[in-house]
Amino acid sequence: MTDENDDLPLPPDTGGGFFGDAPAQDIPASPPPAEAAPYRVLARKYRPQTFDDLIGQDSLVRILRRAFELNRVAHAFMLTGVRGVGKTTTARIIARALNCIGPDGNGGPTADPCGVCANCTAILADRHPDVLEMDAASRTGVDDVREIIEATRFRPMQARMKVFIIDEVHMLSRNAFNALLKTLEEPPPQVTFIFATTELRKVPVTVLSRCQRFDLRRVPQSLLAGHFHNIALKEGATLSEDALALIARAADGSVRDGLSLLDQAIAQGASDADAVADMLGLADRGLVFDLLDALMAGKPAEALDLTDQAYARGADLGVLLADLLDLLHLISRLKAIPSLREGRDLPEAERTRGGALADRLSNAVLGRAWQILLKGVQEIETAPDRRQAAEMVLIRLCHASLLPTPDRLIRQLTEGGQDLSLSAGPLTPTGGASSPVQSGAVSGIGSTNVSESSGGPAPRAHVRLVANGGTILEPGTGYAEVAPEPEPELPPPPRTWREMVAMVAREREPVLHGMLRNAVHLVRFSPPDVQIRAEEPQARIERQLQKLLDRVYPGQWRISASTAPGEPTLDEQGAEVVAINQASVEEHPLVQAILKAFPGAKIGDVQDHSLDEYGLPPEITVPLTDDAPPDLEFAPLDADFLDEDDLNLN
Repeated sequence: MTDENDDLPLPPDTGGGFFGDAPAQDIPASPPPAEAAPYRVLARKYRPQTFDDLIGQDSLVRILRRAFELNRVAHAFMLTGVRGVGKTTTARIIARALNCIGPDGNGGPTADPCGVCANCTAILADRHPDVLEMDAASRTGVDDVREIIEATRFRPMQARMKVFIIDEVHMLSRNAFNALLKTLEEPPPQVTFIFATTELRKVPVTVLSRCQRFDLRRVPQSLLAGHFHNIALKEGATLSEDALALIARAADGSVRDGLSLLDQAIAQGASDADAVADMLGLADRGLVFDLLDALMAGKPAEALDLTDQAYARGADLGVLLADLLDLLHLISRLKAIPSLREGRDLPEAERTRGGALADRLSNAVLGRAWQILLKGVQEIETAPDRRQAAEMVLIRLCHASLLPTPDRLIRQLTEGGQDLSLSAGPLTPTGGASSPVQSGAVSGIGSTNVSESSGGPAPRAHVRLVANGGTILEPGTGYAEVAPEPEPELPPPPRTWREMVAMVAREREPVLHGMLRNAVHLVRFSPPDVQIRAEEPQARIERQLQKLLDRVYPGQWRISASTAPGEPTLDEQGAEVVAINQASVEEHPLVQAILKAFPGAKIGDVQDHSLDEYGLPPEITVPLTDDAPPDLEFAPLDADFLDEDDLNLN
């Protein structure tokens, strides 16, 4: 059957079509509109593709290059470092280096992947079937790790090596780590593990011991600034050196964070330092220097005016205090390491103004300001109004700058009694008073009358220097007194063996005290000689006791070991006393009557509160005097008196 539509004529080749359109040659040809490529952020657009592109990781690159040259590439890597320094990027470069086959398809593992072969392009596009990435922050369970272990049993589909990249590996659970251990220790020959983490201390040691560890360093600010300058030129933007330095400082060693800030600065057209500071919500660096100058000069009005300017520009005063802390740290480093002023790692303003402040301010002043600001930053976080709390911290710092430091106060006292009035003018940068000081009249050794330079009465303070170097101000006493350090009081020497053992307990030597009361027999106690017998001679208890006595009573005692039986130990003597008391109680008529009335009753432990901690009655000691020499022996208390007839007078 023939369809009637088959007889319809076809449109002419040069005609306009079925609907009488104009001929094709009469319509001007226009290319199809090109689709605009989606914008890629700078952190992704300029992600390193080879080891040479990594900045600030020279040690890592050198070791990996050498490993590929010698064909000694580890089967497991642990990459650690702060965020944005290139851990995951390095892992992908290692994966490409292991699987690159070269432009001709015959290449082997190399530290310089070609970037054009099938494996390189697939890994760059994150679509290679043999390079698997897992985020351990979202897949932390043991089942996720079991999937990886199961995948290691199969050979690679396309590549030479199957690579597993696990990011934030410290987030895995304990069971997940345990499940991974055996495979990690003995992986198949075609499997490589690459772990990345920012919290290395949370990774079990058993996992770390099976990996080759690389610590990726923070990128220096100078290197970051140069890197950002090159990228800005490629993007057709021009940023000043100070603006790039601000971005590099805010990046805090992270390349990714810095590129995100650079992306934002280019989008906003921020080309100078002021515009970048506004974008970051930071106070101008010069304003921070001016603020520190005002604080160290004790000028609260000028300091608060500067903070008002920063607040009007949108700066957070909490961040401003953090900038002051950063500046104090910089000045302290310049003071401790003068060679930093000659390097190029710091901007010119920080080298010049920071160096000048380092020459003017003493370490004591810098340390005191650091402590006040550090405590103030914590107060701001809990205060109901951050601005008010920040201003109170700055006023406190201005007031502290008017006070002399403890070392200068001591020096004033010891160098001739200078004026110590707290109403003196602002401190000089070395911690003293800028107003002239006068010497007061010396009223005694170490005492100084306090008076104002004008000659009138002044608020008086009593300054006492205590033994530990601290300073105590007591108002209204009218003089400054230097108290000599008191002589240490020595404890009285023990008069008996039991007192010596108790002294060991007071000196907080529990192990030695336990051995003395349980395992040591006294042979002879004749001060300064003491002979003892230890049940375990190898313990050298006599040496330990001698060392303690030499520390408490230098050169007063001599302890020696003996083989004689000696007395029972203190615990044995105490147990004997307890047994005697127990038997005495059991024989008491009243107790016998109670036991008879209550058959089956038992006598518990007998408590005698007159006994000491060793279970012995108190000792009766006679103080040694010149009339009673140390070797005088006394008769026991229960001895009978002698009659005159019993005495042999001849």
